[in-house]
Amino acid sequence: MLTHDAAGARRGQKPRILVVDDERAIVESLRYALEKEGYDVLEAGEGGEALDLARRASPDLVLLDIMLPGMSGFEVCRVLRQESAVPILMLTARGDEPDRVVGLDLGADDYITKPFSLREALARVRAALRRAQTTARGVRDREELLSVGEIAMDVARHEATVRGRPMALPPRQFDLLRAFLANPGRVLTRAALLQHVWGYDFTGDDRTVDVHVRWLRQKLQEAGAETTIETVRGVGYKLGA
Repeated sequence: MLTHDAAGARRGQKPRILVVDDERAIVESLRYALEKEGYDVLEAGEGGEALDLARRASPDLVLLDIMLPGMSGFEVCRVLRQESAVPILMLTARGDEPDRVVGLDLGADDYITKPFSLREALARVRAALRRAQTTARGVRDREELLSVGEIAMDVARHEATVRGRPMALPPRQFDLLRAFLANPGRVLTRAALLQHVWGYDFTGDDRTVDVHVRWLRQKLQEAGAETTIETVRGVGYKLGA
C-alpha cells in the first residue's frame, strides 16, 4: 500500500513529482520545467503504470491526466486517494464543470485545464506542496481534541468519530471537518474555508468548497450524525445541531 509523508520529508532529497500523461510533448515540457525548478520527475503514460510507480516511489505530488489509455485518470485518483494523502492535480483537456466536480469528488486537490502555461503549472505545484507541508506540520505539532455533539476528532491521531465509531475521511474532508469543529455554530465563508483548508495561495475555483462540503455532509449522514453542516444562503456554512 502507498504511504505518503509531507513533501520534503525525505531529508536531503528533492521533492518527487509523478507526471502521468500519454502525450509525450506534455510530459517532456513538464519534465523540463519541473527539473529546472529542482524537482525529481517520474513519468507514466497509462493508469496501471502510474499506480505501480506511485506505490514504489511514493511521490510528493502527482500530476494526473484524466484521459489515459486503459485505466482512466479518475480511477487512478480514486485508488490513490484510498491509499495516500499525496496531493493530486488533475490535468484535463476539457474545462467543463462536470469533469472538475468528478475529480474533486474523488479526492483531487486541484485541476489544471489544457492548454496551460508552464508558469501556471509550476505555481499550482508549489502551492500544493506548501499546503501538504503545512498540513503535516500542523498534525505533528498540535495535540488537539475537538468535539461538537456526537462528532469528535483527535487531530494528532488523525481520527474522526461519530458516537465513538470511526469515520473514514480523505485528508481534505478531515481538514474541513476540523475547521467546522474548531468553530462550532460560527458561519464560515467560502473564503475562510479556503484559507483554513486549502491555504492562502490556493488559485482554484472557490466552488471547490461546495463540492467538499457536500461530500463531507453525506459522510456525516451516512455515519448517523444528527449534527450537520448547514448552508447559510449567500454567506457560507456552519456546523449546527
